[in-house]
Amino acid sequence: MLLKEVYESAKIVNMGATRITVNEFTDQLPALRPEVLLEAARGVIEVMDWHVDKIVTEEDKGAPLATAVSILTGIPMAIARWYSYSLDEVNEVCVDFESEYYQGQLYLNGVVAGDRVIIVDDTLSTGGAIISLVEAVRKSGADVVDVVCAIEKVQNKGKKHVFEKTGIAVKTLVRIALSEDKVSVLD
Repeated sequence: MLLKEVYESAKIVNMGATRITVNEFTDQLPALRPEVLLEAARGVIEVMDWHVDKIVTEEDKGAPLATAVSILTGIPMAIARWYSYSLDEVNEVCVDFESEYYQGQLYLNGVVAGDRVIIVDDTLSTGGAIISLVEAVRKSGADVVDVVCAIEKVQNKGKKHVFEKTGIAVKTLVRIALSEDKVSVLD
């Protein structure tokens, strides 16, 4: 599996008090090969609930994966952004956002009451991004049907945090653990 290989060779860097991976899949270092992105997208498609109207992701690292899933499934995609468009006619929902490396506001457009939504993201770490996305979708009047993340950093207990805050069980494709100097692929 290419995705596992990417993480077995990933670098670890400190971002403040947080240790993160830098790799081809999430950071395009080196440049992201199409076959890696396709493998991850196909993995998401294999486990996702198909009874949805929209795919939702955040504008940073989840966007390439969600875009590929959208293209392969034909399901429309909405991207939550870190800035507002300030257009009165746009159904914009704003929620607080806090992840392991960013804190601020998250603005969701393109999701309306009654939509059935899947959230797709690259990495589940602390669960902060997913919790904010679920809150934004629900605030728009839509229903979160499924959440799938390609990678799960197990030491940060994101699955547990998301379930405690939202009642949603996140699906992941590959579980990893970070040590002082390397990434271990657990499955």
